[in-house]
Amino acid sequence: MGLEEEHKDSSVKSFLELVKTSRRGKLKVYIGMSAGVGKTYRMLQEAHALFRNEIDIQIGYIETHNRAETHALLAGVPIIARRKIFYKGKELEEMDLQTILNRHPEVVIVDELAHTNIEGSKNVKRWQDVLDILDAGISVITAVNIQHLESLNEEVEDITGIPITERIPDKVLQLADEIVNIDLTADELIDRLKQGKIYDPTKIERALQNFFQSDKILQLRELALKEVAHHLERKIDVEVPKQVKLRPERFLACISSNAETAKVVIRKTARLASYYRSPWIVLYVQSSSESLDRIKLDKQRFLLNNFKLATELGAEVVKIKSDQITQTILHIATEREVTTICIGKPHLSLFQVILKTTVFNELLKRLAATEIDLVILS
Repeated sequence: MGLEEEHKDSSVKSFLELVKTSRRGKLKVYIGMSAGVGKTYRMLQEAHALFRNEIDIQIGYIETHNRAETHALLAGVPIIARRKIFYKGKELEEMDLQTILNRHPEVVIVDELAHTNIEGSKNVKRWQDVLDILDAGISVITAVNIQHLESLNEEVEDITGIPITERIPDKVLQLADEIVNIDLTADELIDRLKQGKIYDPTKIERALQNFFQSDKILQLRELALKEVAHHLERKIDVEVPKQVKLRPERFLACISSNAETAKVVIRKTARLASYYRSPWIVLYVQSSSESLDRIKLDKQRFLLNNFKLATELGAEVVKIKSDQITQTILHIATEREVTTICIGKPHLSLFQVILKTTVFNELLKRLAATEIDLVILS
């Protein structure tokens, strides 16, 4: 095959991938910190809303756990019967993937995303069934608990003391077009448990002694909230044009070899970064006049101490040798998407600095053409 044919073949494959992507179903995931927060209930509420709006929606698989409020919502939405399988002498039920694909509704509800299928099924895991459904152009609404996410497996086991055997790879959540966190406070969740709205009454006391404890629930809740926030950040990065994005705060502290001024700049920038919960950088541009063979040993020692202070306070320290001080500051600020540059208050009056200090004057002029703020710290 010649180069031209190879190029054409590659072009055709790329176009086919584009066509497949555009035809692919949409994926919506309800995520929660534990069983009982109301994921299945919310999915069924959404199913009714879509059905009322004449969307062809069907229930592919739902698990109500005999919760009365949830079970009542099954009425009125078409259900695809589960297929029955005889396995090790028992009759078991599984989601009927082939019937879903044959019926081809616009949207299908698939509960228990981390479920492991019965041996002999087309796919080992239900999340793989969901990928098949999406590839067929059918949209899916599904649900999963945060403890089933592969990357959080060890962390969740440390929190709960319970090994999680059923897991989904992180890529499944990354494919989601929408992730909705079903959030409750620890007290609300424990109240639901005590009222018998989560488990059978015989299991309540044991659940309260093990999984359903406030400290564990709070940690799982934090993991769920963080995962949804990360998904939103990824979505913004991909879908929102750079020029209209709300930029997260990111601080750049510019220091010199002047020990006291540098210390003030570092500490005050640390406070600002802490307030905004933002990453921050300490930048030292070493000009030829401040090379190690030209500045005194005590200044060198103070400089190293200030680098250490910055690191202890959570900064990333960047040291660059350059006589182009303004250009270097602006280059780092632009490259690292800095929103605010922090510098020390010069020892001259501001008017004198603007007139006489080339670096400061040039910095002001260049910053005027950007959206970067300049903070002068006293």
